[in-house]
Amino acid sequence: MKRILAIDYGRKRVGIAATDTEQIIASGLTTIDTHKIFAFLADYLKKEQVEGIVVGDPKNLDNTPAESAAATYIFIKKLKNTFPGMPLYMVDERFSSKMAFQAMIDGGLKKKDRQNKATIDKVSAAIILQAFMEMKKTGHLPAPV
Repeated sequence: MKRILAIDYGRKRVGIAATDTEQIIASGLTTIDTHKIFAFLADYLKKEQVEGIVVGDPKNLDNTPAESAAATYIFIKKLKNTFPGMPLYMVDERFSSKMAFQAMIDGGLKKKDRQNKATIDKVSAAIILQAFMEMKKTGHLPAPV
């Protein structure tokens, strides 16, 4: 089976998560500077078989696009153009950062490590990916973008 990647896109950093090849476990992979994301993805896609990419969809509590949504949509457009044929999905990322922070507390991460925003971004990507995997399991996948 192929992996699925998830991206928690940000203007400064991008959190990345991936499934195992059996698509059972979503794990934080890395956090990289935003300007390096396409080089990273090109390299990763050469090395690994990937079924699709999931990007967090930034929304406000009232379901309207968040302030960061415009940058994310520009990123999605470039992603589609750079990797044509790669299925892309968007998953609501509301609360993913808060859930990531709580998961780090529950996991026993030290306060200093929890304050590292790169770690939060990577764990947020894993939470976005886990949400996608649950949707896939129940047959309620979002439409590809």
